[in-house]
Amino acid sequence: MTDTILLVAGLLAEEAPRDTGPDFGKAAPFGLLIVVLLLIGTFLLVRSMNRHLKRLPQSFEGDEDTGDSDVEDRAAGKDPERKAEE
Repeated sequence: MTDTILLVAGLLAEEAPRDTGPDFGKAAPFGLLIVVLLLIGTFLLVRSMNRHLKRLPQSFEGDEDTGDSDVEDRAAGKDPERKAEE
């Protein structure tokens, strides 16, 4: 038990490694470029989505047949081809 405590105390007492090597800080500009490109792409997508949403009607309640009647007839067990013959 005391060995574990001494080991943990020794690990905590060690000085943290310094980040001053020859490669320190070289990834930051590339990472910044990626983040900026992602932000620009997100901005353009949101702007495009807002334009498309403005084109939608206020309500879809008054719309007439949407052309899905064949799908609804098949779901109800009716044959759409037979309906056209009658």
